[in-house]
Amino acid sequence: MTTKILFIGDIVNHLGITVVEKLLPKLHQELEMDLVIANAENVNNGRGITLKEADRLFEIGVNVLTGGNHTWDKEKIGLVFEKYPNTVLRPANYPEGASGKGYTLVPAKNGETIAVINTQGRLFMQAIDCPFQVTDRLLKEIQPITPLIVIDFHAEATAEKIAYAHAYDGKVSAVMGTHTHVPTADTCILPNGTAFQCDVGMTGAHDGVIGMELESVIQAFRIPTRMQMNSAQGDLRLNGVWIEIENQSGKALHIQRIERKVK
Repeated sequence: MTTKILFIGDIVNHLGITVVEKLLPKLHQELEMDLVIANAENVNNGRGITLKEADRLFEIGVNVLTGGNHTWDKEKIGLVFEKYPNTVLRPANYPEGASGKGYTLVPAKNGETIAVINTQGRLFMQAIDCPFQVTDRLLKEIQPITPLIVIDFHAEATAEKIAYAHAYDGKVSAVMGTHTHVPTADTCILPNGTAFQCDVGMTGAHDGVIGMELESVIQAFRIPTRMQMNSAQGDLRLNGVWIEIENQSGKALHIQRIERKVK
């Protein structure tokens, strides 16, 4: 028996949520997912998440929302964690005392228990606790419960993502990279059975620069001062990764990069 999981790349702005709403029913028909995970740290105007966006994503069929360095951009993020303590995550390697949870155990559609872990890299990002040490500790708790373990590693540097994935090859079912919003062409199953993609990509408007309107970003690079970034509006796409995992061993059997356009 197997478990099929769809991991949706960083959802950007309300248009990104609209993309998921339009395309997720078709993907369910096509791929028969048992669980849907999505990175949602950018759903509110590119920075953070509020209850409004979380409510809508769960209503349209996403099961677990992961985060990253923008998780804390909205002052009322505590309300989101309070309402969804087991299905909205933040990186587990934030220091002790941070609100929210870094991993969860959730039931899949097929009855299996899936562990979802959210961690964050440190290269070119805010210095927080070591993601390797935190993951080592969490796996001691999780592995006796379930072999089905998916990690969202939210990181900037490809080298850090690749090193992290190989460090846990054979110990987890999948390591999905997020944060850079550009899907990478390294979709694979590592030698010991862990599915990996360095970056899953972005869900939202692709006619700009990683979800933001083209001219406003170009202007910000020309004049490096703090400027208002406007949301991109067109070329709506969903980037994601579909994984099939063997239930008993927790090893990935298949991985497929997904890109769908809203027509």
